[in-house]
Amino acid sequence: MDVSGGSGQPRSGNDEPAEPRTGPSAPAPHDGTARPESPGHDPGPGAGDERAPDENGPPARDPSDDRGDHDPAGPADAADEPFRDGAAGSGTGTTGTDRAHAHTGASQAPPPRRPREPGGGLLMGRPFGVPVYVGPSWFLVAALITWVFGGQLDRVLPELGAARYLVSLFFAVAFYGSVLVHELAHTLAAIRFKLPVRRIHLQFFGGVSEIEKEAETPGREFVLAFVGPLLSLVLAGVFYLGLQPVERGTVLGVLLAALMVSNLIVAAFNLLPGLPLDGGRMLRAVVWKITGRPMSGTVAAAWVGRLLAVSVLIGLPLLTQSGALGSTAEDNVGMDTVTDALLAAIIAAIIWTGAGNSLRMARLREHLPELRARALTRRAVPVETSTSLAEALRRANAAGARALVVVDGHGEPLSLVRESAIVGVPEHRRPWVYASELAQDLTDGMRVSAELAGEELLDVLRATPATEYLVVEETGEIYGVLSAADVERAFVKAMARPSASA
Repeated sequence: MDVSGGSGQPRSGNDEPAEPRTGPSAPAPHDGTARPESPGHDPGPGAGDERAPDENGPPARDPSDDRGDHDPAGPADAADEPFRDGAAGSGTGTTGTDRAHAHTGASQAPPPRRPREPGGGLLMGRPFGVPVYVGPSWFLVAALITWVFGGQLDRVLPELGAARYLVSLFFAVAFYGSVLVHELAHTLAAIRFKLPVRRIHLQFFGGVSEIEKEAETPGREFVLAFVGPLLSLVLAGVFYLGLQPVERGTVLGVLLAALMVSNLIVAAFNLLPGLPLDGGRMLRAVVWKITGRPMSGTVAAAWVGRLLAVSVLIGLPLLTQSGALGSTAEDNVGMDTVTDALLAAIIAAIIWTGAGNSLRMARLREHLPELRARALTRRAVPVETSTSLAEALRRANAAGARALVVVDGHGEPLSLVRESAIVGVPEHRRPWVYASELAQDLTDGMRVSAELAGEELLDVLRATPATEYLVVEETGEIYGVLSAADVERAFVKAMARPSASA
């Protein structure tokens, strides 16, 4: 089975983001280094009792300081407030990406790691620059095909003996080669339309072309979906033509006939008009064209897909029992009945789940524009490397800010203080700790434009996983600090709202 739709989901390593404790507050206009808080926002009292003993920085480090590299959660309601009494907001929710670990010194913080290339199986190659993976489930299916087709060969070509299983294994590999051609058709169409393809994954019941963005028009969506079944039909025709000069009843003749029929089945199955099948995407494109709303097309095609799942669950065993698929009712008893029911249940579950995922991804794409870096950015205050943590927090409270940026003597940003690390420092230790010791060095990927929004913003954050990002204006001026936890909360909150296009 082909499930050739693009996922389009911000891939952060976890499809289920953590439940938010509270939504982020929208920032107010920018005035250089500090911005007023949202209306009605109470910055709270300053932490004057935490002032460093010396304006030039804290005294020598206490050798008894045994802070570890931990990331405790802060108060549940602190995410919407500036630092209170020197404590950071919670902001410790994860996005599923590889975050930078907490370290005791800025010089010890490793550069953020780029996310690992998507895996999920054995890498077979990179046609057209797209990685092709074979999932572990494929080997199970290949063994099943080898066993079942080997039994059929024993009836057709009994003289093969045990060699029939080698022929059957060749058929299993050739069949999945046909599935790969089907997926490459989707991939080439996506590349033609300048849509990024994450990977091709061959797995249980077929393959998946993971196209990361949605087609811009219903026409392109239709073409993108149709080329897969079209190539399967072309392959069936090629095998049919190859079968003509071959003598029937030979190994080659049986293989060509089996590959022709299997490709016809793949094409016909994928043309069924329900998501996540190609026919469902074609139906989605048609409804999208008629209504002008892609979400309406997704809803229609997804519900048709669910009806298909129920039909397969009930209808496939009934068809088998009735003998409509070429066998007599007497043959379909005992273990065969159980096998047919299990197969129908698996196929129905895959279709039902795929339809639900398609709805979820469509809702995600619809709400992505609501994620704007400028609206989610926290107000920040600059502090020098020699500033104690207590003094830095006092300044943040006085300014009503919720983030700290370590700067050099010329005001150029050097690093960002990790609020999760602040939470891990007891109040009585804060006058003795430099704020810069809790900071992560800035890299190019951690500088985010204030104009970024939606999928473009998520792509930038995924490229350089971190807990905080420096948000800058087009002129390079510091706008504030963007917390990955705030983005996650806003994302979950947006996804929880009902769709306006459904």
